[in-house]
Amino acid sequence: MRASLRLRSLGIAVVVAGVCATAPPHAQSGSGAAAGEWRSYGASNASTKYAPLDQITAVNAASLTIAWRQSVIPESLRGGRAATDLPLSSNYQNTPLMVGGLLYMSTGFGTVAALDPGTGAVVWHEQVPPRDEGVSRGVHSRGVAYWTDGRDSRIVAIRGQYLVALNAKTGARYADFGAGGDVNLSEGFSRPGEAFNWRSAPLVVRDVIVVGGLGGPAGDNTTEFSTAQREGAPANIRGFDVRSGKLLWTFRTIPRPGEFGNDTWLNDSWSYSGDAGVWSLMSADEELGYVYLPVSTPTGDYYGGSRPGNNLFAESLVCLDARTGRRVWHFQAVHHGIWDYDFGSAPVLADIRVNGRTIKAVAQVSKQSFLYVFDRVTGQPVWPIEERPVPGGDVPGEWYAPTQPVPLDAHGRPFAYDQQGVTVDDLIDFTPALRAEATKMIGRYRYGPLFTPPSVAGGRDGKQGTIQQPGTVSTIWTGAGLDPETNMLYVPSVHGPVVLELAKPRGAKANLAYVRKGLTWVEGPQGLPIFKPPYGRLVAIDLNKGEVRWTVANGDGPRDHPALRDLALPSLGQPGRAAPLVTKSLVFIGEGTNDGVPHLPPYGGGKKFRALDKSTGQVVATLDLPGGTSGAPMTYLHNGKQYIVVAVGWKGMPGELVALSLP
Repeated sequence: MRASLRLRSLGIAVVVAGVCATAPPHAQSGSGAAAGEWRSYGASNASTKYAPLDQITAVNAASLTIAWRQSVIPESLRGGRAATDLPLSSNYQNTPLMVGGLLYMSTGFGTVAALDPGTGAVVWHEQVPPRDEGVSRGVHSRGVAYWTDGRDSRIVAIRGQYLVALNAKTGARYADFGAGGDVNLSEGFSRPGEAFNWRSAPLVVRDVIVVGGLGGPAGDNTTEFSTAQREGAPANIRGFDVRSGKLLWTFRTIPRPGEFGNDTWLNDSWSYSGDAGVWSLMSADEELGYVYLPVSTPTGDYYGGSRPGNNLFAESLVCLDARTGRRVWHFQAVHHGIWDYDFGSAPVLADIRVNGRTIKAVAQVSKQSFLYVFDRVTGQPVWPIEERPVPGGDVPGEWYAPTQPVPLDAHGRPFAYDQQGVTVDDLIDFTPALRAEATKMIGRYRYGPLFTPPSVAGGRDGKQGTIQQPGTVSTIWTGAGLDPETNMLYVPSVHGPVVLELAKPRGAKANLAYVRKGLTWVEGPQGLPIFKPPYGRLVAIDLNKGEVRWTVANGDGPRDHPALRDLALPSLGQPGRAAPLVTKSLVFIGEGTNDGVPHLPPYGGGKKFRALDKSTGQVVATLDLPGGTSGAPMTYLHNGKQYIVVAVGWKGMPGELVALSLP
């Protein structure tokens, strides 16, 4: 693999030189960091989640208070309707933008509202044409995008199946954008019955709106789907002109005959397989004009016998030229995926310094808790990536890749930041009795190293399925954060092992040989985790040195359990989906909500929000929120005051945005 990457990068270097030399002037979405703004989902198109603000410090962070709260559907938009009649989601995943003195949120109606950054009051709300009523009711997005050319400023959003551009000051649609003010993203598909489905934020780079999406039918194909099909809709990536809405290009993640990668879909499986889209967030380099795509798993998340071969570009990081949609380079992290180990978060762009050499890098965290780091111009790995043999399986009809890529750190060790695979040494050992019980319990299952394949329920060995660790939520759309001054990457991780079993689908119309029977959290003795802590963590990785600098538990975890409360244990970590926010002075992280998170144990999630020392991970302040963090936090400066805003929710509690500031 490294040899092929080197050969490919030699050709790319010439192309890059031409692009940089001839690149036309273009509008910038920009970071707005110096002005205290937050112009993109991840602060900038580099997805750093960083702002160089230092008003909130280790000295005063404990004094933060709630400045304002705003519902997922603001009161002024409810039209007098009762809250019980409205789609008030408790799993509100939106991260707003702050540009030009306005804060832009996606509401529970799936529309865009502009808020006063100091009070949270609604300034304007998108007016929806009558034909769009109900199109996206109750479906908020994770974010919107901002674009300006210095004269015109637009908010770009996805409402259900429509792409819209709104005037950033008034919320008015542009009549000359698309067909009468919007673009129908369900048009132009290559197969009958396809439809557009996406909840993440679009990305604007060099005047091009890049849109990902999900394929169909349901990707995980559980036995609940009695008509589980090998066929699915390919989730192509598309680029649209930001001014006109015109389709500029389409990149097929499942390549057709004659296209690069088609030969990795054996037995013509390219012709009916689907998904392999970008369901999460993307990143871009404005200077290069490149966009970086974290691509997902193809149809049949856990069974791939109907799609033999390595299946490019599934479970890959793909770099495209944003103006043309042309592939520049790619890297496939999982060959022929059968673990749902897609890339689920935005790549992070950083200009790192390695052995005295500056490298324009892109760092990708993953569900399997590996960190991959590449030269973002050429695709060349910064540190070695080795193809290593992995276990085979015994599911009838399955096609198994004999090797998988393993990224190494600067010391030649697997570049992992959480437990990978399962051994008896990983079992809890708080007391000898708990260790003995855990040892007995794990004997019920198959287990082994990372990439141990799924097994069929009721197999010859009588086991109750295969333990997959990491599960499928280690690091997903909430992603990582970067301090660009130190090139320290802050990575949250959920310790969520699951038991995976395959079974034949119910229903005469099903043509997928096997589907997921179950995917449940692995319970240990007395309802405790079966493995050692931490169960939720924040890991600091030095990108310049290529090594993990420190790991800290994020939250208390189950240490109040009756079997543990007398042991005086340190924090064990809260297994909740959390995202970091990095500022010039601190790194912030919540504990995650307890609603809408797959495979979350009973003690998962929490309502604490912490400020940590960036150098050591030491907690310097702990704050109480109304709910658990359900979205990625952001920060901005307004009228001389720094605010931190984060979406929160809890079971039985409607989602909302909460703004924190100093008194």
